[in-house]
Amino acid sequence: MEVYLDNSATTQVFPEVAEAMTQIMCLKYGNPSSMHLKGMEAENQIRKAKETLAGILKCTEKEILFTSGGTESDNLALRGVAEAYKRRGKHLITTMIEHPAILQTMKYLEEQGFEVTYLPVDGSGRIRLEDLQAALREDTILVSIMHTNNEVGAQQPIAEAGALIKKYNPEILFHVDAVQGFGKAKVLPKKMNVDLLSVSGHKIHGPKGIGFLYVADKVRLKPILFGGGQQGNLRSGTENVPGIAGMAMAAKKLYDAYDADIDKLTQLKALMIEGLRQIENVQINGLLPEAPNGEGTAPHIVSASFRGVRSEVLLHALEEKGIYVSAGSACSSHKPQPSATLKAMGVEKVLLESTIRFSFSVFTTQEELEYTLSVLRELVPMLRMYTRKR
Repeated sequence: MEVYLDNSATTQVFPEVAEAMTQIMCLKYGNPSSMHLKGMEAENQIRKAKETLAGILKCTEKEILFTSGGTESDNLALRGVAEAYKRRGKHLITTMIEHPAILQTMKYLEEQGFEVTYLPVDGSGRIRLEDLQAALREDTILVSIMHTNNEVGAQQPIAEAGALIKKYNPEILFHVDAVQGFGKAKVLPKKMNVDLLSVSGHKIHGPKGIGFLYVADKVRLKPILFGGGQQGNLRSGTENVPGIAGMAMAAKKLYDAYDADIDKLTQLKALMIEGLRQIENVQINGLLPEAPNGEGTAPHIVSASFRGVRSEVLLHALEEKGIYVSAGSACSSHKPQPSATLKAMGVEKVLLESTIRFSFSVFTTQEELEYTLSVLRELVPMLRMYTRKR
């Protein structure tokens, strides 16, 4: 049996999406900037995608800006705002558990003279609103908080944070990295006081190399790419028409079946947590104290630390059984260093290198998880014995 449990890294493309993209690449392949019929066909695909995504986010079509993915969306949001509003102030706020696309960009901005406050998190991986309140200043121009943590599934109080920020100063812009949250939660930027929101196609059963940035109409951005002036001069470059259409189609499929899919993922997560608890010396990370079965966290992510077993060893042992998981964020999995997220949450040092992330999708089945748990019950004691003998 092959079991893919690394859906936070990337997801299988919906077959219908792949088929539709092939049709566009082969039949509607014109450059959307061209003025002839082929160009108009391609441009129409972009227009329809904007309609779909704007309908999901309850925003206007002109507030959707297509990018190459979550990393570019995050970079454009942070660097674009910082450059556009630096005369107003040079103070930025984020959290200690953001994706590298945020943290590395913040480091770059610090080198450019900006000051960054990094909010701590509690043992569940959530920020404290009082810490955010205390960090806000007169010269704060941007707050960036991820919706869902990609390693442990902690979901931040985005609506409450947005309300707090705007009450303090309506001119402070609020960016949310929703790469892991979009498709697994109802994300409504206007209702949540969010000014910028990043999304990636390959996390929602769409193609890789495509994403978008929601930019509220009032927000000014300085572009980070220059060229032909596409998308209102904010993001030059010929639009990835099949990718754009595929991403929008995948998003529509997810939100059309939202309630049933979330119920399924929630049940799968509870099953996984219950099974892991039956294995000795396993710690589940990122759960809320009042919700031991994972309620209030992302329905598709379970982070577990296996005391006495190195994560890389367990990962490859599972791989030999046809089970694919992650030892952390796939974006930094080739850099053997302890997880900054787990460290910020106060996870024991001995467990930092013993953590596995299991992440599900709408394709995941109960049978696959039961097989995974049975393999873990067999492997973990054996690997612990091997570790002790060494």
